[in-house]
Amino acid sequence: MRALIQRVSEARVSVGGRVTGEIGPGLLILVCAMQGDGEAEAAALAARIAKLRIFKDESGKMNLALAEAGGAALVVSQFTLAADTSRGNRPGFSTAAPPEEGRRLYEQFSSDLRALGFTVANGEFGADMQVALVNDGPVTIWMDTADRARGA
Repeated sequence: MRALIQRVSEARVSVGGRVTGEIGPGLLILVCAMQGDGEAEAAALAARIAKLRIFKDESGKMNLALAEAGGAALVVSQFTLAADTSRGNRPGFSTAAPPEEGRRLYEQFSSDLRALGFTVANGEFGADMQVALVNDGPVTIWMDTADRARGA
């Protein structure tokens, strides 16, 4: 699974003018299930993000994880993280998981974060969403569970 994580002071996602998820300080997590991903990848990604120390401590250093900072997570499905831009000008998305599998793993990932004790808000899978955020820092981190499998 792939994720683009942004430390935010606030974020919200809307569908058709209706807010589906909103948080104050925490993480906006754009997530994409890739072909071949399963529950193990969803759980591993949730655990890695939960331990990611990108919040400032009392000295102003990025040394705190989400729980220590008291933040929440806004999880938004983002199949375009699977974009292959190696040929031509139009990205290909054939490496993304099929929609029904993507939905299942997106929901599993959100559930795994909740099981770790986090407040989790969500976008709407497959919808045309508008995401508004205030990136704090800015801090933006890319994660891919396949990197760990390759030993990177």
